[in-house]
Amino acid sequence: MRVMKTTAALCIVTGLCIGFILKFFVLDILHITGSSMEPSLNDGDAVAVLKCRYGLDIPFSDKTLFQWSEPKAGDVVIFMHDNKTVIKRCVAAKGAPLDYSTDNGYTLFVMGHEYLLSKEQYDNLKDTKRVPDGTILAIGDNSRISIDSRTYGFIPVYNILGKALCR
Repeated sequence: MRVMKTTAALCIVTGLCIGFILKFFVLDILHITGSSMEPSLNDGDAVAVLKCRYGLDIPFSDKTLFQWSEPKAGDVVIFMHDNKTVIKRCVAAKGAPLDYSTDNGYTLFVMGHEYLLSKEQYDNLKDTKRVPDGTILAIGDNSRISIDSRTYGFIPVYNILGKALCR
């Protein structure tokens, strides 16, 4: 009887350890709040996040233990900004050219897409001709209402927590 209790306790502890490793290093489920990623992701949707897609981060820090790739244009990424978890689409990665126009309002042209800018956003970005190394430009799919890189700047790759897989 004692052996059975020890085996059960060992199974429970092992399961908890595996769950901890999976949650903090490999896979997580997040719930979307807000409409900045509509129509791709809606308020209340659940999304699976592959945390080890770009590398292996040290939990509860902004340090990366190993990095084997970086986000690419089109990836839906999860990152930290102002101590909040944010989900946006990477529209351009390091070195991508950025073009601007002031003909009919303020516009940013990147990777064959155009994004409207406010005067303040334009003033913040206009001197940057390429996405800086070690960063990405992340914009919500619902770009008309999204608060994103156009407002708070480029996202350091080390702030990226993972890549969204599905909802």
